[in-house]
Amino acid sequence: MLTKRIIPCLDVRNGRTVKGINFKEIKDVGDPVDLGKLYSASGADELVYLDITASQEERNTFPDLVKRIARHVNIPFTVGGGIKTAQDASVLLKAGADKVSINSAALANPKLINDIALAFGNQCVVLAIDAKLENDQWNVYAKGGTQRTTKELYSWAQEGIQRGAGEILFTSMNHDGTTNGFANEALQKLSEKVHVPVIASGGAGSMDHFAKAFNKGKADAALAASVFHYNQIQINDLKLYLQGKGITMRI
Repeated sequence: MLTKRIIPCLDVRNGRTVKGINFKEIKDVGDPVDLGKLYSASGADELVYLDITASQEERNTFPDLVKRIARHVNIPFTVGGGIKTAQDASVLLKAGADKVSINSAALANPKLINDIALAFGNQCVVLAIDAKLENDQWNVYAKGGTQRTTKELYSWAQEGIQRGAGEILFTSMNHDGTTNGFANEALQKLSEKVHVPVIASGGAGSMDHFAKAFNKGKADAALAASVFHYNQIQINDLKLYLQGKGITMRI
């Protein structure tokens, strides 16, 4: 049985790690490299770094930060934000990232998924989907959750996989930063519809929330920020708790 993964997420703005609630109320929480080193030493399986304003400001994620992370962090990490071409992805992968996460640019140009997968392999492509439940439909948003699109969560995830995405990172905008738990019903439905790993994101507030994301939501990995950034949950303690619940973890 494949082990489930715990993934701290570091939202980066102007070279600093930040955190918000429902994609708003942004606060500074520290240096992204220092935090990455801490999480790596604490038992995190992977890291995700997202340049949260790159798409809105129409600039690329700076490769210099990726190089710094690669020098100091010894677990796999994904980088996202402002990736519009396979060349953009190439720069970040060559700088040391293991995977790239694409979101707004893929919505604007779905062929970007094909291009990156063809150039570097499906395993390098994480399709990030920010979606909000509105009138019983999970609508997909672009530009850091500021721009509603015509896409719907499940069909867009399936199209992304057909185009070459190797993983789906699903963030519920309704749950993001609220610490009230993950969107488990949507996660379960998504996991049943796709054949690639699904990463749960948005809403972690307790160890039990992670257990429910894995058991009820059928997620392959769970991503969180606030509970780790503010030392509310220690990753090693979390993994021991989950293992005690019968969930296969890498300890």
